[in-house]
Amino acid sequence: MKQTILLVAAVLFASPLLRAQTNSSQRAASPSAIRNNDSLPRDAHEGVTVTADSYADERRAKEKFGKANPVAVGILPVEVSLRNDTTDAVRIDMSTVQLTVHFSNGRLQDLDWLDVRDVASAVAHPKGPPAPRVRRFPIGVPSATDSKTDKMAEILKPLALDADVIPPLGMIHGFLFFDLNREMDLAEKASVYIPNLKRITAKKPLMFFEVQLAGNGPK
Repeated sequence: MKQTILLVAAVLFASPLLRAQTNSSQRAASPSAIRNNDSLPRDAHEGVTVTADSYADERRAKEKFGKANPVAVGILPVEVSLRNDTTDAVRIDMSTVQLTVHFSNGRLQDLDWLDVRDVASAVAHPKGPPAPRVRRFPIGVPSATDSKTDKMAEILKPLALDADVIPPLGMIHGFLFFDLNREMDLAEKASVYIPNLKRITAKKPLMFFEVQLAGNGPK
């Protein structure tokens, strides 16, 4: 009887430890931990880390975007993650973010990112926008929307980077899209350039970030 009581007590004592170990394992496999892949190209300074993951491979892009695959029409998707390890929020001027292509002759070309609607239209109409139809409605009555583009936009929009503030001790991430005119090999010679970031409370600008897409791990 005494041995049975001791055994039950040992099990009860061990249960919280087992639960703690289980919870610890769950935390280790959280989505944020998975996204912080140390093998990705990155630039990090002043408490902010930027990583960039190029989806230039059409098969990989197809797995991610399905029938809304931008690579099929020459548009490069780049998944950008921005992590803020400070206690002050950071604002990004998204209008200044670009993809810089480095050509072998030393020439550089800066590309602005595309609006999701423009990407969706390109995917929906790979041979160009459809010819305008003859209006069947009176002037002032809107015509039907482009349903094909709408369907592609529904797939792409949740995946796109649509935030411009990195919260304190937080992260934002999503895809930016750049038109490489079907020359996907240029992605190996390109970098994501983010020039204008500022700490909101301190009103202090940060040094620019530039992430080489062909980089090998952290700087």
